[in-house]
Amino acid sequence: MARRPRRSILCLSITVLFVFFSAYMAFSFSARRASPVSVVSEVFREGLNDSACCRGVDGLELWGSATKWGSEHKVESAEACCLACKAACTGPGDQCRCNAWVFCGNKEHCKDKFGECWLKKQNDVLSPEVVSSGDHSMWTSGLVFAKGEGIFGLETSQGTLRIKLLPDCAPRSVAYITELLGARSCPGCHIVRAEGRGQFWDLKGDHVSHASFGPPYALIQGTLEADGIFFKEVPKEVCPSIKRGSVAWVGQGPEFFISLANHHEWKRSYTVFGFVLPEDMEIAEKIASLPSKLDVWANVTVSVLEDPVSLRVVRVTGPGE
Repeated sequence: MARRPRRSILCLSITVLFVFFSAYMAFSFSARRASPVSVVSEVFREGLNDSACCRGVDGLELWGSATKWGSEHKVESAEACCLACKAACTGPGDQCRCNAWVFCGNKEHCKDKFGECWLKKQNDVLSPEVVSSGDHSMWTSGLVFAKGEGIFGLETSQGTLRIKLLPDCAPRSVAYITELLGARSCPGCHIVRAEGRGQFWDLKGDHVSHASFGPPYALIQGTLEADGIFFKEVPKEVCPSIKRGSVAWVGQGPEFFISLANHHEWKRSYTVFGFVLPEDMEIAEKIASLPSKLDVWANVTVSVLEDPVSLRVVRVTGPGE
């Protein structure tokens, strides 16, 4: 698959963005569709388990009130520390006793602190407090979101898409989204490509037997890049099968897509960092039905919106899963 060149949102027109977005995705996507019951267990049902989806960021020490002191709680790995935090956060926010964990796993640097697993409670999971970060930090940290927490919105002219973030599967991706939430504006945040289900998927999102896999490819695609926030390409994180509602990066971002279908044929190639709440998928479908025009990139027919849909990255409230 061709890799797109890095570019500044200030130096390219929307037309050029169309070309790069659509050409990249044209290589990547066919399509299939899923049930609207899109919860975490559904998104990660195939090929993943709790252990595989319990990650943190090396060189990061998160702040927070300690609910379990690391000096009295030592474990074998960062994964085990993450799982301990998950086990302490099984209810809604007020019942969740851990939403941040901190582990010391570098034996040389940690010395007598090696294996310490601190379970903590942050006041605001979408604006986590940080003690230290960078190569000089010996700690590994991660977040765990309680039911109904860790939800942000993409505000559009068609309504607000509420997206549940997955910090235990894509911690670096989630860290970037929390940065965007603190930005004053996001002029580089748009949806530029929109392709519906066509005749290839039924109302439940299942692929019609013997039908083509596109075009259209059942997705909406855009970019998330704000002025004043340096975008560092996100390394590949957990890549489950793409489900209806999955929100994932194209390559290493900042281009992203929201899937309107199940895409098993995409071979778990994309970092999924969130999923659209099921009741908001109607908004994504509306965007996919907006006026568009056909064009051809790399010998593949794609649909780009006549008028790109601007996005605002906002805080929202949402129901429990």
